[in-house]
Amino acid sequence: MVVGTGVIDLRIFGCGSLKEKRGVLSRILRRTQNEFNVSIAEVGDNDHWRKARIGFCVVGNDKPYINAKVDHILRFVDQLGLAEVVRSRIEIASFSDLLEGPDTDIEEGKYE
Repeated sequence: MVVGTGVIDLRIFGCGSLKEKRGVLSRILRRTQNEFNVSIAEVGDNDHWRKARIGFCVVGNDKPYINAKVDHILRFVDQLGLAEVVRSRIEIASFSDLLEGPDTDIEEGKYE
């Protein structure tokens, strides 16, 4: 199992209230989620009108695929033009050791 996570810091121009910020952020989150079927949410800078931090996560079984998907998500958010991407950070982790542990040979329908 491969997990790709990302955090994107955004600058939102033209917002005069938190309500306006939430509207812009809602469009970014909804469009990204619909396009990529990804888990995504606001994870920071909740009380700032012109700043936002969003986090997302994707799961799969192929590291190059997850890496490409994370890159596409970052590019997509930037190209929406609804906010300026100030900074982004990604991390990709592989959990193959967990899947090869002693629990993988449990018979179907029997749980320890």
